[in-house]
Amino acid sequence: MSTYPPRECGIANFTKDLVDAVDQLHEFRPSVVIAINDKGAIYKYDRRVKFQIEQDSIDDYIQAARYTNQSKTNLVNLQHEFGLFGGEWGKYINSFLENLQKPVITTLHTITPDFAARTVLESIAHRSASVIVMTRTALQLLKNNNIKGEKIKVVPHGCPDVPFVTSERPKTSLGLKGRIVLSTFGLINRGKGIQYVIRALSSIVNKEPRILYLIIGETHPEVRKSEGERYRKSLMSLVDELKLGKHVRFYNRFLSKRELIRYLQATDIYITPYIDRNQISSGTLVYALGTGKTIISTPYLHAEEALADGRGLICEFRNPTSIAECINRLLEDPKLRLSLEKKAYAYSRNFTWQKVAEKYVNLFSNLLKD
Repeated sequence: MSTYPPRECGIANFTKDLVDAVDQLHEFRPSVVIAINDKGAIYKYDRRVKFQIEQDSIDDYIQAARYTNQSKTNLVNLQHEFGLFGGEWGKYINSFLENLQKPVITTLHTITPDFAARTVLESIAHRSASVIVMTRTALQLLKNNNIKGEKIKVVPHGCPDVPFVTSERPKTSLGLKGRIVLSTFGLINRGKGIQYVIRALSSIVNKEPRILYLIIGETHPEVRKSEGERYRKSLMSLVDELKLGKHVRFYNRFLSKRELIRYLQATDIYITPYIDRNQISSGTLVYALGTGKTIISTPYLHAEEALADGRGLICEFRNPTSIAECINRLLEDPKLRLSLEKKAYAYSRNFTWQKVAEKYVNLFSNLLKD
């Protein structure tokens, strides 16, 4: 139960990748998806989607539970993020869980300190046979929120299994030959902190004119509903103000996974300048690790854990000077860049999608045996 493509959503992509990988193991019948739709949206789903929920319709959650109870489904994997479900802090999801008669394993994509959100989360955890988080840091946060430790399992966010290649190989076909490529990708919103990277470039490009920063991805659909393209336009204005037009390039579209991997492989330095300290999962960070990138990141919770032991550089939140210092350090030390690339790639071999799917299948199988 989750969002699902073609809805443009990071969790939708996660779900598709996970379901594909689980089904490829042929341990169970092919997966069925209950898709969560944003209000008024109509999507052309693939044949996996057997039931749809309009996120603000509480009756849809109850009907989805009844559908599941009457189906051949043995177990439900709920992909949870507070913004996906209706009601305050997504509390409508509990109407589904209260009426469901099948066991549930819940995968958590976010944890928030808000009291009302914690109440919703505790209710979800109580009704779940097991709760999956993607980092050890998130496990500790749940324990601190009175979630029983024996219920919590750590299964990393998956990444594609792609070969390690140097950035020079794919640059020519993408029109990036001769450039030092920095990139950030994902659905664009203010939480990305992209403006701080742009400001950092103004102190670098005179010394290194080959720098090109790629901002890859369209504005998050929910952001477009509330404020249109205001944030992207502010970034473009900042580029003009700092006269960085030759050094910043926007790709305002939702890239396919294949395209995305290609741009990541062409990247020399990947940057996640996010501003939310409590972010416990970043698919973009995982994909950068999986393609063996040198990474600069602010110290949000997932990045702190993933980039520990010398797998990347940590910069300060909302600090262009700190970002610039990290970029300069990497530009001046090619050996350090190569070392970070190799460490990142080696680390990611533990969470390719096949290995993540195997962990999910083991959890599913153990629960069904009990």
